[in-house]
Amino acid sequence: MKNFKIILVDDEDNQRIPIKGFLEKKGYKVFDFADVDSAVSFFKNNQIDLIISDLKMPGKTGKELLTEVKEINPEITVIISTAYGEIDDAVDLMKYGATDFIQKPIELSHVLELIAKTEDKINVLDDNKSLLDNISSSINAVSFSSIIYSGSAMEEVLSIASRVADSKASVLIRGESGTGKELIARAIHDASNRQANPFVVVNCAALPETLFESELFGNEKGAFTGAVKTRIGKFEQADTGTLFIDEVGDIPLAVQVKMLRALQFGEIERLGGEKTIKTNVRIVSATNRNLEEMISNKEFREDLLYRLNVVTIEIPPLRKRRSDIKPLIEYFLHKYSEINGRQISGVDKEAIDLLMKYDYPGNIRELENIIQRAVVISRRNIITIDDLPREIVASNIKSSETTDDSCFELGDLNLKVEQLESSLIHKALEISGGNQVKAAEMLNISERTIRYKISKYGIK
Repeated sequence: MKNFKIILVDDEDNQRIPIKGFLEKKGYKVFDFADVDSAVSFFKNNQIDLIISDLKMPGKTGKELLTEVKEINPEITVIISTAYGEIDDAVDLMKYGATDFIQKPIELSHVLELIAKTEDKINVLDDNKSLLDNISSSINAVSFSSIIYSGSAMEEVLSIASRVADSKASVLIRGESGTGKELIARAIHDASNRQANPFVVVNCAALPETLFESELFGNEKGAFTGAVKTRIGKFEQADTGTLFIDEVGDIPLAVQVKMLRALQFGEIERLGGEKTIKTNVRIVSATNRNLEEMISNKEFREDLLYRLNVVTIEIPPLRKRRSDIKPLIEYFLHKYSEINGRQISGVDKEAIDLLMKYDYPGNIRELENIIQRAVVISRRNIITIDDLPREIVASNIKSSETTDDSCFELGDLNLKVEQLESSLIHKALEISGGNQVKAAEMLNISERTIRYKISKYGIK
């Protein structure tokens, strides 16, 4: 495979250096390190296809390396090298994500066999095509068919959601914006005995404060200026079904009192009305705010929180469940290729590496937007880094700015600035595949400037 990159980690020079030399003669690009921290730091800021690491080393071990790199990119292939007496330990590491192990003394032919397997595994075009053709089998959906996941974090979320679905208990879903709180709420409703009845959504963040009471409880004709007719609110609309209250922390205190009564007694009164109306509503609410802190600041009622969070479901942000990123990419790629009539077969390895390492402050919603955009603007039948938003590519450069501690040792300021400048230009060129125009865009400088700097620093 062209530009196949390998990290080799072993504290013993007489083991590491000969293997590096052998693999480089075979055309592979090899980066060798004597300790785990250096290898992980390099991996974090570079696209790598395979890691081969010794198990027992001074300081951090191969197991710790495996744990750290899998947190950065769960898709990375890791092979553990081990002495004869450590085979059981190496086999045990396969439970934690190691792909294979190789026994010392290492046979170079065996190394080539394992690399060949890895090359087959990460052939992105074939892999993506298979996933796209069989999208339903590439994801875990349980009975919550709209929820896509791969790792244990979301498995736990869906396990709790499925167990609580058929009860009458109120559910509070917590998580950052864009993590899929409404999808979980809909799945709970669809799996409950209320599934044939209404699922009503009220987005509190989108409501002006003056309309909260009318929106939730309805109003009688003439209750306020502009109330030209009687209007039923969300509680009545959701009768016998589920009311999903999104961003429940935005409800004003005055309205929280009426809401508490609705939850306690199943009774509401329309704005401007005197008649008590009985409702049978199951409440599922969601928030990205710290309600306990709001209670301390007297912005949210403690008794209302007790009513809302009989069961709490925490949805982790996407950056803390990176194993879900790839199946989500495949799903959105399939979805938006069909919608836009495009024949996009997959994502190349450089782009997938950046997508796996990006932190997604907007979570799943941001990832969906990124893939939708890439499908629409791509000139090829495969997504590359040219199709990704600038901030994703730039974030990889930014994270590497502080990797060289020598830049922060005291010394000649002009020299230090030049060292950092040279490092950033080199990194941008590496990410852009040597494309000077693209690298200049990443660094927000002109083509003329980057050409001058490349010449000045002798960058190849």
